[in-house]
Amino acid sequence: MPSLNWIGKEKIVNHDKDVPFRLLRKNKKYSLGKSENLIVEGDNLEALKALMPFYYGKIKCIYIDPPYNTGNEKWVYNDRVNAPKIKEWLGRVVGPEGEDLCRHDKWLCMMYPRLKLLYDLLADDGVIFISIDDNEFHNLRIIMNEIFGPQNFVGVLKWKKKKQPSFLHGQLSSVTEYIIVFAKDIKRLGKLSLEKIAGDTKPLFNANNKEAIRFFPKGIRANFEKGKISKGRIQIRTSILRYLDEVVVKNGRTTNSFRLRARFRDGQENINYYSKKDLIFITSNYTLRRNVSEEESRKKKTITDLLLDWGQNQDAFDELYNIFGRKVVFENPKPSLLIKNIIKSSTDQNNTILDSFAGSGTTAHAVLDLNKEDGGNRKFILVEIEKNIAKNITAERIKRVARGYSYKTSNGKVVKVAGLGGGFEYIELGKPLFDKDGMIDEEVSFNDLASYIYFTETHTNLEKSKIRKNYLGEHNDVHYFLLFDGVPKKNILNRKLLKEIKKKDGKKVVYADKCLIDEDVLEKYQIIFKQIPYQVKTY
Repeated sequence: MPSLNWIGKEKIVNHDKDVPFRLLRKNKKYSLGKSENLIVEGDNLEALKALMPFYYGKIKCIYIDPPYNTGNEKWVYNDRVNAPKIKEWLGRVVGPEGEDLCRHDKWLCMMYPRLKLLYDLLADDGVIFISIDDNEFHNLRIIMNEIFGPQNFVGVLKWKKKKQPSFLHGQLSSVTEYIIVFAKDIKRLGKLSLEKIAGDTKPLFNANNKEAIRFFPKGIRANFEKGKISKGRIQIRTSILRYLDEVVVKNGRTTNSFRLRARFRDGQENINYYSKKDLIFITSNYTLRRNVSEEESRKKKTITDLLLDWGQNQDAFDELYNIFGRKVVFENPKPSLLIKNIIKSSTDQNNTILDSFAGSGTTAHAVLDLNKEDGGNRKFILVEIEKNIAKNITAERIKRVARGYSYKTSNGKVVKVAGLGGGFEYIELGKPLFDKDGMIDEEVSFNDLASYIYFTETHTNLEKSKIRKNYLGEHNDVHYFLLFDGVPKKNILNRKLLKEIKKKDGKKVVYADKCLIDEDVLEKYQIIFKQIPYQVKTY
C-alpha cells in the first residue's frame, strides 16, 4: 500500500500514545442543565485522549471540519496551521526542525495523531465524515488509508456549497467541496440512507417533493387507541396531510377507498404494492405509516455522492446570523442541513455523534434538530480549542437553539423561532492524571483513576453505577479492585481487605500503594498486585 512521508512524521506517528490524560471538569456556568451532551473546551488532541476511558469504541458517527490549510488570515477561527497554538505544539513535539516545515508538513503533523485517536473512539460499525477542499484532499486520503485501511474507504461526497461560482478565480471556479467517508469496519457499516422507514414507527411521507395525491384502496389496517374513533369515522389531519375524503373504519380495517394529498416518497405503483402486501396501516395519531419487513428495509435507497440540496454556504451564514440577532460572529460555518443529513444517514436514534473541530457548533444544532424531528435521543460531543469561540459562540448557539430565539428582519419584523429542547454540559480540561514526576496528581479522584485503570486494563468503559467501594467490576473473568482514597497509608492491600477480595472466584487484579500479603498467598487466591503509580498502564 502506498504511504505518505513528510518532514516530522517519525516524531508524531505514535504521538497519540504520548499525550497525557487530562481530567474532565464541568463548568456549570456555561452548561445548560444536566445532560449526556458535552461541549469540551481545549486542544482536541488532549480532549480526545481524555474522552477515551468513557467513549472508547462508542462513537457511531464522527463529523469533522478541520482547517483546510488555505492560508486565509481573516477568519475568526483561523484556518492556518501557522496559528500560534499549532506552532507551539509543533515546537514541543517535532522540535526545532518544525520551524522549517512547509504548511503541508505542518498540517499532516497536526492531523495524524488526532485521526488515530478518532479511530479508537469510533464504534466497530461507525463511520467518519471529513470535510476538506483541494488544498489537502489527496494528503488526507492517503493518511486515512494508513490509519483506517484502504478497504474501509466508503467514498467521497461532493457537496455543492454555493449556487453561483466566483468569477474572481482564474482558470476554474469551484462550487463544491469534498467529504471523505471511511468506516471503522466496512463489513459492519449499514447503508447510508435518509429513508428511515424500517419498522412500524417511521412516517411514510418524509420526502421533500411537491405535494401529490395518492389513491388507497379499502381494507387498510387501522390501529386506534380507545376514544380516538367516533362512530367509526375519522378525518386524517396533520401538518402536511390535507383531508380529502373521510376514512370509514370498521373492525380495524378501512371500509372505503380514499385519497390523500401529501409529500410522498413513493409513487402510486409502490403504494398499490404496499396495500396489496398489507404493509400500510393508519395509527392513532392520524398519520399513515408503513410496516416494513427486514427484506423491505434492505431496499432503502442509499445517498448519492453528489449533494445538491443539502444546504449551502449562504444558508449557513443566514442561519447563524439570525441566531445571534443579525450579527456576524463566525465566518464560513457549515449549514445545519448538511450535517443533519449526514447524521440522519448514518445513525440510529440513540447513537453518539462526535465533532472535534466544533467551530460554531453546527453539529450539535443538527443533532438537536434531528432529535426534535423524529423523537430521537442522539447525543453529541463537541471539542473546540479556542476559549472565546467555545464559550461565546459554540455554547451560546446551542443554548439559543435549545431554548428558542428571536431576531428582527431588515423591515423590523420580529421572527420567533421555537426551541429544539435539550442541553449540554460544558467541560474544561483539568490537570494531567500524572504530574511531571509520574505521580498521581493530588486533584485526581477515585472515580478519575478508576475509570482510567479499568479502561487501560480492559479497553472497555467503566460503569460507575456498578462500582462497589473498592471493587470496579469484572471483565473476561478477571475482577478489578482499586485502593485509592488520597491517603496513601490507607491504600494498602492487607489481610483485612484480603478477606473481601478472595471471595471473588478466579483471577483478581488489585491496584494499591502497598501490599502486605506474601507472594504465596497472593498466588493461592489468584491475586495480581499492581503498585500505584508505577504499574498503572499508559495508553
